[in-house]
Amino acid sequence: MERPKVIFLDAVGTLIGVKGSVGEVYSQVAQEFGVEVSADILNTQFIQSFKAAPPPIFPDADDQDIPQREFDWWQLISFNTFEGAGVVKQFSDFSAFFSELYIHFGTAEPWFVYPDVLPALVNWRRLGIELGVVSNFDSRIYSVLQSLGLRDFFTSITISTQVHAAKPDPQIFAVALEKHECPPEAAWHIGDSITEDYHGAKAAGLRGIWINRKQN
Repeated sequence: MERPKVIFLDAVGTLIGVKGSVGEVYSQVAQEFGVEVSADILNTQFIQSFKAAPPPIFPDADDQDIPQREFDWWQLISFNTFEGAGVVKQFSDFSAFFSELYIHFGTAEPWFVYPDVLPALVNWRRLGIELGVVSNFDSRIYSVLQSLGLRDFFTSITISTQVHAAKPDPQIFAVALEKHECPPEAAWHIGDSITEDYHGAKAAGLRGIWINRKQN
């Protein structure tokens, strides 16, 4: 197999994962605000709320408005999660709680790096392969990767909120390729979603590689 010029990687679920589950983190932070709710119930509600949300692409947003739009997008998902769990009215100030939660997910604290990631990144860099992140996450990915010691491996980071296109849309891959002046056939994309990462990359002309994290 010919060595690629660039390897792009998805972020959440590929490079990094949430410790325990999103529901566990939500539950822990809610406790600090005096709200007791099962992590399992929150996790189930979060998955439903997340899947029901529109893609975070904000087509009409100016660059300076994107951080606020990201915040609002996640706040609605979080609100729907707690509403679905039947506890949203227990918060004396849901906005204050959500601000804390949002900041928390921008730090290293709730995340872990999958054990195979660092050796792979070191090896690819040693081989002279350029590396990039292509993610449907938001601007917090910069601080998260920095705090986890991964940021310096990547020449480029391309996220849906900033390019107004989300995987599997070929446009997000096109923007990422442009940053490396790389034709699609000279790039790989690795991710944990069959639809967004594997099929999305293939449709954009890259080699798509699916990584199954659910068994790990």
